[in-house]
Amino acid sequence: MELEYSSVLTGASFMLYEFKQVVMLKEQGYSDQEIRKKIITENLFQYEKISSLKRGLPSILRRVNVLDETFRKLVIKESFEVGKIINLYAIMKTDRLFFEFMDEVIKEKLQTSDYIFEKKDLNTYFTVKAEQNENIASWTESTVQKLKQVYLKILFNTGILKDKRSGELNRLMIDNRISDHLTHIGDANFVSAMGE
Repeated sequence: MELEYSSVLTGASFMLYEFKQVVMLKEQGYSDQEIRKKIITENLFQYEKISSLKRGLPSILRRVNVLDETFRKLVIKESFEVGKIINLYAIMKTDRLFFEFMDEVIKEKLQTSDYIFEKKDLNTYFTVKAEQNENIASWTESTVQKLKQVYLKILFNTGILKDKRSGELNRLMIDNRISDHLTHIGDANFVSAMGE
């Protein structure tokens, strides 16, 4: 089943800390409903506003739910770096527009050794997608702007974007256990989209 294009990332961003918390609860056997309740009643993310919490949580649950046990265990037991890459994979797996951005823009740049990411790369991507898809074309300017900010933030948080000002890109060092497992489960295209 192909994912619809969506703008939900505007409310979710990278959220690695929150992602890890939800993975731990999932591994402890809590259901999505129980996780939602526990996070909100105990304010596990320590947010000031419950509205921000409610906005980001559905996306995080979706991300965690695409992970198998192997990935959940890696997120819990391994380094911050491993968690970052698995979170990036989960974002791409649950957000078609972001996956295509990684696959069509970032992968392309890294394959051609073009290590400079410019604003126009992002603008062109969104313009082309809006021409191809009515749903995207109907989004407000502020939604598109917010998505662009989130994309930059994700690139920066994962270390793909080394410097926001210069736009310098970096190749990710992907742990072999992650790339091997992705290949094993038929998701090798995600490894190449990350620029491996």
